[in-house]
Amino acid sequence: MKQLPITPLLLIAGLVCVTDILAQQTETSAGRVSPKELAISPSPIFDLMAATPTQVTRMADIKDFKVDWSLKYGVNPNLAIQSQPFWEFFYNRKDLSKYQKASGFMRKLASIDLSLGSIQDDDNYRRIGGAVKLNLYRQKDPLMEKGMYEDIGAKYKQEKEELLLQLKEAKQKLDTITNILEKPALRMQIRSLEDQLNSQNSKRMGEINERAKIFVNEYWNASSLDVAVGRMHTFKSDSSGTFGMKRSNRSSGWGAWLNGNVGIGKQFLLTGLLRSFWYNEQVDFIIKDNITGDETADKTIAKNNLYSMGLNLRYGGAIYTFFVELLYEYKKLSTPIEAVNQNYKVPGNVQIVGSSLKWDEVNPNTLTFGGDWRISQSVIINYGMRCVFDSKWNFKTFTPVATISCMMR
Repeated sequence: MKQLPITPLLLIAGLVCVTDILAQQTETSAGRVSPKELAISPSPIFDLMAATPTQVTRMADIKDFKVDWSLKYGVNPNLAIQSQPFWEFFYNRKDLSKYQKASGFMRKLASIDLSLGSIQDDDNYRRIGGAVKLNLYRQKDPLMEKGMYEDIGAKYKQEKEELLLQLKEAKQKLDTITNILEKPALRMQIRSLEDQLNSQNSKRMGEINERAKIFVNEYWNASSLDVAVGRMHTFKSDSSGTFGMKRSNRSSGWGAWLNGNVGIGKQFLLTGLLRSFWYNEQVDFIIKDNITGDETADKTIAKNNLYSMGLNLRYGGAIYTFFVELLYEYKKLSTPIEAVNQNYKVPGNVQIVGSSLKWDEVNPNTLTFGGDWRISQSVIINYGMRCVFDSKWNFKTFTPVATISCMMR
């Protein structure tokens, strides 16, 4: 089994730590409520590419830029970026009142999510694609909890006014005092008041974040419904990154899917998936001349659909979960001869050698075990072990998959 080098793993750990520290510092200086989401889900384009540990993804409405790193194919630079342009342009403000007063339709537009990503597999095929996701229903929205933080803001506003008044009086006294022996104590008092003012914002954000954590812990498995569309292309790529021949079959095409979450009690979350993928199916075969007996290799391209449906059951909470997942997939054109008949006209003096028909097989049953660990407000690690079975449940392949997602707050 191929082992991952130590240096890249240390680099990953370092990047995670630095990202989290910078994110928390940025959050504090900006003064915005965090976390803004009930969960950190993988980018939708990684979902379409099956580059995530779970293929029945627990979607979440995030409100920050995000970067995903997929480790399905080792430490190749398999990255995806995710953002919410409508939210950034119109509602990403320190004061959330504009978002809270917006109509339900406008808040749905604010959930529009764009993602771009690329992965390279072990055969040096590079997949590139993009996806758009829209939230249709949310049982709970952390940013709509208007009363959760109002008393904190009022308390620190009053405290700030009192500190500013005391600081002003102390500075005036320092300017007018004649006894030089009292000046050192006044200067110490002024420095203390200035330190209290400087630490006010971090203390306020600390209290806000603690309440936000309580909200997330309580409603981590709230129900939701999302719709997404995406497209990806696959090319043969060399070590320098130069693209070659474009690959057909299920590696290139359009996809549209629905993800729904339903909470069960306080510790379970059931997620469902319905997806259709439109692509060009390539079938290779041999034709035989009935007169001469000569055989010639040939191929045809037919339009096909891949349908996917699955269920995922998670157990846990806001910090970590474990899941078991079952995915079932099937093609609209279920046999290669159907694809040939759709788009290939056999000449009168030749016949197709039936045993020579070849296309990419789809093993319909996938069973996955795994989980996730939200190691901070901004970083989550997802992992899974994917087992693929044929139609008779004969074991075919086993693939471990892991991703790291970092919120760029």
